[in-house]
Amino acid sequence: MGTHTTINPATDYTAIKAKQNTAWGSGDYGKVGVTLQITGEELAEAMDMHADATVLDVAAGNGNATLAFARRFCNVTSTDYVPKLLEASGNRAKAEGLFVNYKVADAENLPFKEQSFDAVVSTFGVMFTPNQQQSAAEMQRVVKSGGKIGMANWTPESFIGQLFKTIGKHVPPPAGVNSPALWGSREWLDETFGATGEVVSFRRKNFMFRYRSAEHFLDYFRTFYGPMQKAFDALDEAGQTALRSDILGLVEKFDTSTNGSLSISSEYAEVIIKRH
Repeated sequence: MGTHTTINPATDYTAIKAKQNTAWGSGDYGKVGVTLQITGEELAEAMDMHADATVLDVAAGNGNATLAFARRFCNVTSTDYVPKLLEASGNRAKAEGLFVNYKVADAENLPFKEQSFDAVVSTFGVMFTPNQQQSAAEMQRVVKSGGKIGMANWTPESFIGQLFKTIGKHVPPPAGVNSPALWGSREWLDETFGATGEVVSFRRKNFMFRYRSAEHFLDYFRTFYGPMQKAFDALDEAGQTALRSDILGLVEKFDTSTNGSLSISSEYAEVIIKRH
């Protein structure tokens, strides 16, 4: 599939972000986010940062990467534009006795000077920004020369990539906004980050979603995952029924469980970029 982005100068990113902020702030993303903790730990191992390295977590959500790097004695600054998510991360850090610097910040306009951090990371976070080129440019701006950018991003072919596509058929994304799954495309990453850095590691990995059943997965995400909750809320009863049916069909296609529960392997890209 092509990976070129479409840029519409008329796109109102401010309005889109306001809606996204509401979506991510609804439900309780932390209940979904904590299930992904292993991806933050694996990214922290792959990045191989030294103790006391300065690390910025962008669109950090409830803090999977934040906590993983803090556990390795890095000096972590954790940012998100949804205060509620940072608060949830702060509670987790406090429970473990970890020190983290928290700051509400927009990934497309980071409030830090150029070349401020040894590493900039994001796990399933920055990929959801509407102005993808701008957020990518900001990550490159604030990382030091010779520093690293590390990410975990769903790939276009993955279960979650296909879930985005399925939801988009029922509730189309705003004009000018590209699929978040582009961030899981090697071609797009080379094109987007190639001027200032080099993709030194691109590993296709898999995260296992484990739930009691397909209905449990869907109801859990519809209740706690804000973007899915908002997608259903935007539809009438017939539309909700159709979306539910399509999602359950997708789940059935990807489910590999043989014991009556649900096991779905969703591919993601673990990416490390070295800044020139």
